Amino acid sequence: MKIAVLSPVAWRTPPRHYGPWEQMASNLTEGLVASGIDVTLFATGDSITSAKLQSVVSRGYEDEKGQDAKVLECLHISNLMERASEFDLIHNHFDFLPLTYSGLIKTPLITTVHGFSSERIIPVYQKYNQRGHYVSISDANRHPDLDYLATVYNGLDTSNFSFNPHQGDYLLFFGRIHPHKGTCEAIQIALKSKKKLIIAGIVQDENYFREKVEPYLNEDIVFLGSAGPEQRDDLLGGAYALLHPISFDEPFGLSVAEAMLCGTPVIAYNRGSMPELIQDGKTGFLVNNIDEAINAVSQTTDIDRKACLDWAKQKFSKEKMVEDYLALYHQIL
Repeated sequence: MKIAVLSPVAWRTPPRHYGPWEQMASNLTEGLVASGIDVTLFATGDSITSAKLQSVVSRGYEDEKGQDAKVLECLHISNLMERASEFDLIHNHFDFLPLTYSGLIKTPLITTVHGFSSERIIPVYQKYNQRGHYVSISDANRHPDLDYLATVYNGLDTSNFSFNPHQGDYLLFFGRIHPHKGTCEAIQIALKSKKKLIIAGIVQDENYFREKVEPYLNEDIVFLGSAGPEQRDDLLGGAYALLHPISFDEPFGLSVAEAMLCGTPVIAYNRGSMPELIQDGKTGFLVNNIDEAINAVSQTTDIDRKACLDWAKQKFSKEKMVEDYLALYHQIL
C-alpha cells in the first residue's frame, strides 16, 4: 500500500511551536511508517520525517513571512495531484482546496476535516460529498450537510509527555491568545481562585492581548509566549489544572489531551468536543461560566491524575489513531 499524506504549508511538519494540522499530519505519517506502510509526505522542505519527503515549498509562509500563501498552496497541492497515480490512496490534511482536484484523478482521496473556518466553505465539501471520504476529528464537529466515513480522534505521541503524579501550584492557559480560546476568562478564574496563572501561546489577536491580557500581567499572572515541545511537557505536567474556557465549538483541542497525558486535569467550558475529551468529574470538569470554573478549581484536588493519563492514552494515542485510519484505508480500497 502506497500512501501520500498531504500536510499544510503554513508551518513545518511537525511544527516548531504552533501548527495543529501539521502536527497531526506528522503523527499519522510517523505512525504509518512504523507500521510498515510506504508513505510519502508532501510538506515544506524543512519538514522532519522518516517517510519519503516531497516538497516544492522550502519553508512555510508562517515560518518565513513575506511569501504569498495562495501561491505556495497551489504549487504544493498541484505537485501531489499531478503525481496522484503513483499512490494507492491520498490522505488530505489540507482542508477543502485539494477536493477540487478529486474529480480529475483516479486515486481515492480521504480528507480529515480539522474544522470549518466558516460556513462559506461548505459548498466545496458538499460538491464532493459522494466522491470523497470525510473523517471528523470529533462527533461534535460534524456538519449536518455532509456524509462521514468515521470519527477518528487526533492521536498524540505519548512518549513526548511525562506523567507527573504530583499536583502543581499554578493554573495553566495553553493556546492561542484569542477571544475564542478564553485567555481573558482564564485570568478572571485565576484571580478569583487566588491562584497563580501561567499563559503560554502565540498572540493571534494583538488588540485582544493588549486590552484584555496585558493589563493583568504581574508576578502572579505570567505570560511566557509560545512554548516549544520540551517546555510544553514541563508546563503541562507541573500544573494544578489546565484552564480551557473556550467561547466557540472547538473541533478537538490538542492541549486538553496533552494535559491529561501528563496527568493534569482540565477545566473546560462545556462546548464543542469537550464532552468527548473530558470525563466530567474524573479527568476534569465541564463548566458553563467563570463561577462554575472557580468552583471546579476547588474540587480539582479530588481528581486522580493517573486516571487522566489512562483515559488519554486509551483514547488519544498516535497508535490508536493509526490503527483507526488503517482500517479506513482498507475499507476504501
